[in-house]
Amino acid sequence: MNARALLLVGVFALASVSRAQAQATQGPPPRGPLDPVEVEGFFDGLMDAFMTDHHVAGAVVSVVRDGALLFSKGYGFADVDSLIPVDPATTLFRVGSVSKLFTWTAVMQLVEEGKLDLDTDVNEYLDFTIPATYPEPITLRNIMTHTPGFEDRGFGLFGETDLSRGEYLQRHIPARVRPPGTYASYSNYATALAGYIVERVSGMAWEDYIEERIMKPLGMVYATGRQPLPPELAPHMSDGYVYQRGKYVEKPFETIDWSAPAGSVSASAGAMAKFMIAHLQYGRLADARIMQDETSRLMQTRQFGHDPRLNGFALGFYEQSSHGERLIGHGGDTQWFHTDLSLIPSEGVGVFVSTNTAGGGAISFLPFLEAFLDHYYPVPTVAPPEPPEDFAAQAAKYAGTYLFNRRSYTTFEKVSTLVGNAITVSVGDPGELVVATPLGTFRGYEAEPGLFRDADASIDMTFQENDAGKVTHLFVGPLPIMAADKLSFSQRPAVHRAIVIGCLLLLVSALVLMPVRWLVQRSVDGLEPLRGRERGWRWLALALTVLDVGFVVGLTVLASNSDSLIEGRAGPIKAVLVLPMVSVPVTLAVLVGAVAAWRSRLWGRWGRFHYALFALAAVVFILEMNYWNLLGWKI
Repeated sequence: MNARALLLVGVFALASVSRAQAQATQGPPPRGPLDPVEVEGFFDGLMDAFMTDHHVAGAVVSVVRDGALLFSKGYGFADVDSLIPVDPATTLFRVGSVSKLFTWTAVMQLVEEGKLDLDTDVNEYLDFTIPATYPEPITLRNIMTHTPGFEDRGFGLFGETDLSRGEYLQRHIPARVRPPGTYASYSNYATALAGYIVERVSGMAWEDYIEERIMKPLGMVYATGRQPLPPELAPHMSDGYVYQRGKYVEKPFETIDWSAPAGSVSASAGAMAKFMIAHLQYGRLADARIMQDETSRLMQTRQFGHDPRLNGFALGFYEQSSHGERLIGHGGDTQWFHTDLSLIPSEGVGVFVSTNTAGGGAISFLPFLEAFLDHYYPVPTVAPPEPPEDFAAQAAKYAGTYLFNRRSYTTFEKVSTLVGNAITVSVGDPGELVVATPLGTFRGYEAEPGLFRDADASIDMTFQENDAGKVTHLFVGPLPIMAADKLSFSQRPAVHRAIVIGCLLLLVSALVLMPVRWLVQRSVDGLEPLRGRERGWRWLALALTVLDVGFVVGLTVLASNSDSLIEGRAGPIKAVLVLPMVSVPVTLAVLVGAVAAWRSRLWGRWGRFHYALFALAAVVFILEMNYWNLLGWKI
């Protein structure tokens, strides 16, 4: 090696030492979004792929850091037909349940002023009474952590009502199905209740309050909770869309009336950026302050969780922690718009995304945030540990069927759990649990006792056992807003589906056999037509089949038209629910006919046997309808 080569080696060695010393002095390089140009390049590629894959007409993204707007951009169109592009500063998107953050902010402002207390019975603030189903009262802390214990309703969530907010809330109190503070179960009703409390305590309508006390101080010009939109904002509202048969179909403006505090806000990405900055700076934006530092920090402090290793709730915000960072935020969905807002307080970073098409929920729920965190806050991949030798035996106790507790228990909406909402857990390859959910299939390994993690470390799950060691609940990390109950065999939707299908097949057999017999008697000598009681019992069976099958068809058609259900149109569901009520006396008559047939030896042995099976199926079908709250107008 010559002298020049030795000199070059020495220079490179010194440079390497200098870089190492500098890194040791300065610490690790900063992470997260830093350069607006780089951020734009990242989101351009990401949103183009997402929007193409999921047929999204328009979307918007904003990113804030260290008290300033770092990046904001619109993608696609706010009006497809007129080719009006999305403007991140002025185009309004429905942010759905992200609206709740305005209600929670209002509550905390009034707590700060001493007008509300987080741990007082909410009945103290109402002009009607929430029934005392349990000894423990419901408090604002319960409501802000979604642990009041109400069942969930979707019926009538959207649409207009002639009732005032207070009147509606008083007339439609959902059943209390668990003690408050035990398990989270997302509740739009409870949030609307909090908004009504804000109205009663402040003396201002909720829409006025958030505008005067939150939006105006923060300079959120392109934001409102009002419906219909104020004239100056209406031209800036993005249309909502459904992608059907290769084109975008425009949908009408969604009115969220009595539940406005849970979901009525329309806002631009620029306006939401100001809201994010204010919360990241603990209530302050420039010279404006919407709450004191101490109050804001309390609002962001964890209050409830199903498991300390999983995401839980702050006051209103829920945790979205991942990739080694603590995140808080909130998602929001209307029928057409889908939104997510996420804050990383330790980094001073916030990110907001919203889409204007029904398929956008596939972007906003997890994929968007995961892609953002993978890119800006990457974590090393960790190989799954070797499973314990007795893993299969131990894991078997987790196997079974689970159902999220965010559902109706006492109304006709209970039937929605009959189709496609269950979670099944089974033991897969050595060291794996296979969890099939409506959101996809998850394969998890045991990262630590009782904690299961998927291969890319994006989803954690734990199970809860009772004192007897029996598994009772499943908790999913990205879904702190609800728990999943483990079902007994008799509670499993698949079991009830099999029973209902079996009953329907036996009922439909009457529609098939009666015409067959009529054709046979016309072509076979000596086969007498049915007369008298024999004919009457058969026609009664045929009438019952028409009633029960007609009910199932009517219910299916009604369920396929989500607009009428979510807007609370009671007329169609009442009309359909008449059918099983009429079928009850007809079923009893058929049961009497089955007994009479055996006593009188009608039709022959096989005919009597078939009729008995038919009657049994009819009785079981009615019992199933009762189980699913479909007997009577349980609306």
